[in-house]
Amino acid sequence: MESFAADLNTMVRTPLTPEHVSALRRVGTVIDVAAGEWFQKVGERIDTFHYLLDGETEAVNSATGKRYGNATLKAGQFFGELAFLNGGRAFMGARAVQDTKLLCVRRDEMLKLMSDMPEMSDIIITVYAARRRRMVDLSEGGLTLIGGEVDRDVRRIASFAARNRIPFQEVEIDSEEGDDLAAQCRIDRAHPAVVFAKHQVIDPPTPRGVAEALGLDIALRKEDVYDVAIVGGGPAGVAAGVYAGAEGLCAIVLEDLAIGGQAGTSSRIENYMGFPTGISGGDLVGRGEVQAMKFGTRFAMPVRATELEQCSKKLFHIKLDSGDWVSAKALIVATGVQYRRLPIEGLERLEGSGVYYAATDVEARYCKGTEVAIVGGGNSAGQAAMFLARGAKHVHLLVRGQSLASSMSDYLLQRLESHPGITIHTQTQVAALKGEEVLEAITIRDRASGMDWELNTKALFVMVGAAPNTAWLSGLVDLDPRGFVVTGVEEGTSSAYETSCPGIFAVGDVRAGSVKRVASAVGEGSVVMSAVWSHIND
Repeated sequence: MESFAADLNTMVRTPLTPEHVSALRRVGTVIDVAAGEWFQKVGERIDTFHYLLDGETEAVNSATGKRYGNATLKAGQFFGELAFLNGGRAFMGARAVQDTKLLCVRRDEMLKLMSDMPEMSDIIITVYAARRRRMVDLSEGGLTLIGGEVDRDVRRIASFAARNRIPFQEVEIDSEEGDDLAAQCRIDRAHPAVVFAKHQVIDPPTPRGVAEALGLDIALRKEDVYDVAIVGGGPAGVAAGVYAGAEGLCAIVLEDLAIGGQAGTSSRIENYMGFPTGISGGDLVGRGEVQAMKFGTRFAMPVRATELEQCSKKLFHIKLDSGDWVSAKALIVATGVQYRRLPIEGLERLEGSGVYYAATDVEARYCKGTEVAIVGGGNSAGQAAMFLARGAKHVHLLVRGQSLASSMSDYLLQRLESHPGITIHTQTQVAALKGEEVLEAITIRDRASGMDWELNTKALFVMVGAAPNTAWLSGLVDLDPRGFVVTGVEEGTSSAYETSCPGIFAVGDVRAGSVKRVASAVGEGSVVMSAVWSHIND
């Protein structure tokens, strides 16, 4: 299966050409760094591109304070990883091993060069992405999570980090390593915590707190006007971000949890053209995020749109749950849909402690060797069953209907039916949950027989129904009876994606009548930009 980036151990490295280095020299500054001196400290904002002209440097692991990996960087190589693209904080420190000469370029100048010189950009981004993949794969650098096995907030951080490709490692709360780290951070040994760079405790441990610590948050001011604001970081929103940046528009993508949206919960997508061996939804959209950042599109998360206004200047003002505002000349609604909550007592209490809405590596670790239940009959539920079956004792797929034939791709259905570790239960539903702090068991109702039976499980995955995220639109656009955004001919517009309010466009799953598939969402996010461009330049 394809991954987010190339494998650093096997990839063929391409050096920057003399032409590239000459371009760097025109806008950069040469500095000397003495042996043992730092030129990038862990946790600092990354505002400079560092290219080695002479000498030797090393990356320093934030968790150990020692050299990261076995190799050093020498003349002709450059320091950094993906956090450079969005001006985030450094996961790794950078230190000179011997007296070193560096060519330094300011981040804004470097991004412009990368936009003007795509061959150079390809080399840099390929290396940056591969370095990030290595950190994620080896759980090195970044965050340390203590007590995820007992604390739902820490589990949520693990899910947030995994879905956003943020490197992290997990430490059990009663382990010797946990004791040592707690002592260094001066926190209670028995207290679950999230730590960045071995010393900074993120308190409270929330996705927003993590985003602030890692520099993923950006300053948002109502008076700053973007050409286009894209609300939603799923396939449609990120595709729109790629094409907006490529067209030279000043664009921002707002996402409330993780880049990838609903698609990011899919462990394997096999029917997207160009990926014959499959790719996870998070990795697919993550590649798009990197493309968009390369073109200058900005990403802000986790922020949720709560309200929308249009002023007398015809600008759109989006209020966020953080209290900030974002203003833009045009707006693309790409908020997609979300799985519906089951109307069962105690469901909300157990969310994150046995009840989940995504099946990623993080959730799979928490239910390894146990019975697992999945509610849903769509492709996402089917892929989750196949993925979780790798480590679960047995997977039970609960379906309300009499079969899956009408709601699931045939290739996937055949795999589920032939898998010895998966049982499909039709005409069934979850009737009750057991457990106070964590899920202990569920009661399943067989609607055909009217009988109830109990399944001892610590993991229930809810992947049923689809509710559009449109409440924040504040009545500025027409919605259909189910809450989806109406566009195109029905609204008398020239674009298939424009809404009843000129300047507001809708793409992807949130749009009424759209085909609920990743490929369709990517296509809509791409082609809508011509209409957005026309609106902005009218």
